[in-house]
Amino acid sequence: MIEEFQSVVRELPTESTQQAVGYPTLFLLVALGSLVPVIPTGALVSSAAVVAFHQTSPFSLLFVFLVASAAAFLGDVCLYWLGQRGVRSKNGSKWLEALTRRAAPERLAQAQEKLAEHGGTVLVLSRLVPAGRIPVMLACLLGKMPLKTFARGDVPACLAWAATYQLIGVLGGSLFPEPWQGVVAAVALTVLISGAPAVWRRLRARFGHGTGDATG
Repeated sequence: MIEEFQSVVRELPTESTQQAVGYPTLFLLVALGSLVPVIPTGALVSSAAVVAFHQTSPFSLLFVFLVASAAAFLGDVCLYWLGQRGVRSKNGSKWLEALTRRAAPERLAQAQEKLAEHGGTVLVLSRLVPAGRIPVMLACLLGKMPLKTFARGDVPACLAWAATYQLIGVLGGSLFPEPWQGVVAAVALTVLISGAPAVWRRLRARFGHGTGDATG
């Protein structure tokens, strides 16, 4: 059994091969996840950071950061451009409809209020708050923010987002000796962070509504 495991380890791709395949894959998946908000891009970045943390190259983490932030920015800009086409079109577009369906009315109202108060700086926070990117992007579209203005605000947002999820991956990689253990921990922590706000809103709505009925 031990000999078989050792032979499998020897057959694994070299570190340079992993990087040659991993970086383009990370870029494509993060860009696609930013364009089609279904793929858990944060978990991808955290997992890539865990692997990079255990590699010998001193620039591995830097490359993960640059690739992830560039891919997120590209996906955001493309999605915003497609949304702009829907706003200008009389019949809208499937991209604008998809954004509208994923933004709850109350979240959109909050995003529009924050956008009016803080301008493009709200984009940074929207990238860090789970499920906060789409309502803010839709608010920017409905407010007819120019693409260049959106892009300028989205640069620091993507940098902060990539740094945050990479830090989660580094934390997971430093706690466990094996990369796969760090990946599992990073993914679990990312899912927990992403799902906690939704769970909290449901609990608050349920118990808050119940309390209101009891007092009324």
